Amino acid sequence: MDLTDRPRRLRRDGVRGLVSETSLSPSDFVAPVFVDATTEERVPIESMPGHERVPVDEAVARVEEVLATGVEAVMLFGIPESKDEVGSRAYAEDGVVQEATRRITEETDAYVITDVCLCEYTSHGHCGIVEDDAADDPALTVENDETLDLLAETAVSQAEAGAEMVAPSSMTDGMVAAIRAALDDAGFEDVPIMSYAAKYESAFYGPFRDAADGAPAFGDRRHYQMDPANRREARREVALDAEQGADVLMVKPALPYLDIVSDVRREFDRPVAAYNVSGEYAILHAAGEQGWLDVEATARESLLSIKRAGADLIVTYFAERVAEGL
Repeated sequence: MDLTDRPRRLRRDGVRGLVSETSLSPSDFVAPVFVDATTEERVPIESMPGHERVPVDEAVARVEEVLATGVEAVMLFGIPESKDEVGSRAYAEDGVVQEATRRITEETDAYVITDVCLCEYTSHGHCGIVEDDAADDPALTVENDETLDLLAETAVSQAEAGAEMVAPSSMTDGMVAAIRAALDDAGFEDVPIMSYAAKYESAFYGPFRDAADGAPAFGDRRHYQMDPANRREARREVALDAEQGADVLMVKPALPYLDIVSDVRREFDRPVAAYNVSGEYAILHAAGEQGWLDVEATARESLLSIKRAGADLIVTYFAERVAEGL
């Protein structure tokens, strides 16, 4: 037996770290923060242990907690005080995300990214305008072009409040072009867009919909979010967003779609983001509570695999917990 090539030589302590191919840093992570205009105190999110909805008055304190772990970026999601058919609180000057953004950017050094979508703000829970009789339509889909103007208005209102990056997540065709044009026209040429370029219609979003109060009141989102069966379609979707001016290309969810993360990393010369979603977080916590998994170890391994697949940055509910251990 020829044993001149022994890979195990490089797995010993001392040299193992020197030849490690992938590493994690707190600067890789973006921590989601839920700001709730309907409460005056923090509200634990039952399906996402360790996370809370925080009132606007607590937004700065919550972000300071994130910063203390070494994580430098947050993504804001809002729960408005009221909802309507067109999600008007999403683009209101005094909206929950706009007010939280002002306070956070004025009082902290956090890099603030804002989610641009309407689902948390519409009374029907869909990501854009729907027809009046949509509840009776089994082929429900969002009215694409009518939604673009509202997404663009939302992005501009968030930039005016101080958002340093906007992240459109609705999977509306043409959303990046519409938002880029609106930001530029408003004088925000330097505000980048992180597009949810390949967002799948996934069963892993359940806890988030509880956290953000954004579950559809009827129907589902399969006609505007991507089919989990499709890989080639993701390349087309991502290419369109890149052509329209997306600065960062996101894949969501992360772990079940590492092949897509890898494809995007290989085929596009833009930074790649991956969203380690609420269901991925909840699964590990549920197993940890049963004593079946070590949450710390599996969380770190999960994030390492996402980065190894090609993600430059990871939106994750494990951001603080893993960052503290690095």
